[in-house]
Amino acid sequence: MKQELERLLAQNDTFMVEGVLNKNKLAELARQYNPELLNLLMSYERISQHFFSTLETGVIVFKKDVFLQFLNNKEFLPDSFTAYKTKIGLATGDKYLSENQEVVLNFPYKDCVLEGGQTKDDAKRQEIFFNETLAPTEINRLLDDKVLTNFKRFDENGETAVGELKETDNLIIKGNNLIALHSLKKRFAGKVKLIYIDPPYNTGSDSFNYNDSFNHSTWLTFMKNRLEVARELLSDEGMIFVQTDDNEHAYLKVLMDEIFNGKYLNTIVIKAKASSGASGGGEDKRLKKNTEFILVYANDNAQIKIQQKPYQLMEYIKERRESGRTFAYTNVLTDFGQLKKIGETVDGRGDTIELFDVVNYETKSIKTIMREEGISEEEVYKKYLDRIYTTENAQTSIRDRVKDAVNDDSYTIARYKPVSGKNKGRVIDVGFIGTTKRLISFLRETTFIEDGIVYKTEKAGTLWEDISWSSIKNEGRVELANGKKPERLLSRIIASSTDENDIVLDFFGGSGSTAATAHKMNRQYVSIEQMDYIEDKIVERLNNVIQGDATGISKDVNWTGGGSFVYAELKNDAQDFKNAILEATTTAELLELFETAKKSSFVSYRIDPKKLKTAEFEKLSLAEQKQVLSEIIDNNNLYVNYSDIEDRDYHVSEEDKRLNRQFYDEGGQ
Repeated sequence: MKQELERLLAQNDTFMVEGVLNKNKLAELARQYNPELLNLLMSYERISQHFFSTLETGVIVFKKDVFLQFLNNKEFLPDSFTAYKTKIGLATGDKYLSENQEVVLNFPYKDCVLEGGQTKDDAKRQEIFFNETLAPTEINRLLDDKVLTNFKRFDENGETAVGELKETDNLIIKGNNLIALHSLKKRFAGKVKLIYIDPPYNTGSDSFNYNDSFNHSTWLTFMKNRLEVARELLSDEGMIFVQTDDNEHAYLKVLMDEIFNGKYLNTIVIKAKASSGASGGGEDKRLKKNTEFILVYANDNAQIKIQQKPYQLMEYIKERRESGRTFAYTNVLTDFGQLKKIGETVDGRGDTIELFDVVNYETKSIKTIMREEGISEEEVYKKYLDRIYTTENAQTSIRDRVKDAVNDDSYTIARYKPVSGKNKGRVIDVGFIGTTKRLISFLRETTFIEDGIVYKTEKAGTLWEDISWSSIKNEGRVELANGKKPERLLSRIIASSTDENDIVLDFFGGSGSTAATAHKMNRQYVSIEQMDYIEDKIVERLNNVIQGDATGISKDVNWTGGGSFVYAELKNDAQDFKNAILEATTTAELLELFETAKKSSFVSYRIDPKKLKTAEFEKLSLAEQKQVLSEIIDNNNLYVNYSDIEDRDYHVSEEDKRLNRQFYDEGGQ
């Protein structure tokens, strides 16, 4: 009979997945007493006799348990779902894991979508995992473009109405970041130059409070869903920086290798705390945590711009000496002398290099000046910073041409115009000295003075230990208990990957550090935050920035204020309903809400409104009534789809309709 049942069921495409009968789907339909399935089973007499019974009253009863037991028989569909089942969640791209040559990360729920709609740090949600194969309709609706509402513009005049949405507007969006990211695709796909995110680290004490039974795999599903759509928003020159600690770093690296195939650039290690103050449990059990990690991935046309790390010069010198290394800048050009032109040569392109002999110059060692002037080494470096130099055995074509043209031990200046590098197109003077014409390198090229202290800079590699976290509590004049990042950290990331007016995206907005830093650096930004504190943190902070906030990087970039941003929220179909439940104090109020719920669009798909009986609801206590009303709401599908914007049940204002059409570039006049 197995073959007969297979042939019978195969007549209906509804029971198929990828052209193969699907056991799981058949079992689900049987539990629902699906009429299409039951009618088909009853149409074949032999099969009908096996799975149905006829009562004395003539009523035909479906023997569901017998049918389910038959489905679970290993010999039934051995080459279809039995084989298919072992591969659910084990696919990477368009290949099954067993067919892939790469190392990939596999975990429960990998083939699912998790909305992750938590709005409070201390709230836990047991959320639905929508399977990509078995629930495509639900996923498509969940990720459709959503309606935005409550638009506000903030500028130097405070809060104003939004007359028009401009392409260059900075955006702050309140709402679920997965939903918001998908709603951004039409406007920003392929346009974002930098994505920086600082997601929950899944430490057990942060804001990631989903599905305790599968916490680890839930976090990976949560991140995978968001990173996949983030990839679509990046431009060809775009880069993504993702910051974590060591709790999930290794798994995230493999996951991102899979999503951003071949785009891995670097892992940056950040010294986030001093060892003496770092967290991480008892000293007898584990090492103290004082580092975090940033994974960097770059699209094919991206070009990272190396930044400079500052150190106090005297501390820098002391550290070198303590480690057995010397500091080369020990000579002072006390008199620059005069230039006397002695000839010309050409570079490799035939462009002129003017040559000058330096006469009457004078040089002394730092120790000599300390002795002669009776001042400290630090004072010498500060007083003569523009004149302190060293000589280098630099391998450059200019040096070779100077050496060939000038055959003596003099101090020679080559004057020319570079065609590349930081001095491209500018006429510069470069000095060479001695018979081998060693390059003269001035300390001033890699130093600066701030608040009376000399700082030495070095190229920032993959260890960033120089950024202070000690004074970030009041940056932007807002506080955040967990996860606040220094503006100087964000500044380095933004400067290394973007130019002015480029678009920066942060979809874990937090306290607004990314948005505030981008605003001060004249970048366009989009920040998303679903936590209820968004207006107390990000909006307030950006208002402070517009008014001339002096904290963070303000001094570094000479920030004095200005600019604007637009705030909007994903329209939440059930938010008013949820608030009304919390505020209700009488059974009468809750009964009214109960009747509203039965006709609403936000009741969970698992609830049959016809089974919500008023008489049974009335018998419950006030607390139980509130619990029932809260539980029948589908927290995974609360937002209004843009395709439903004209539906009167959602009460979308004409003004919001106009601005949504502008946002989705469908005209909004």
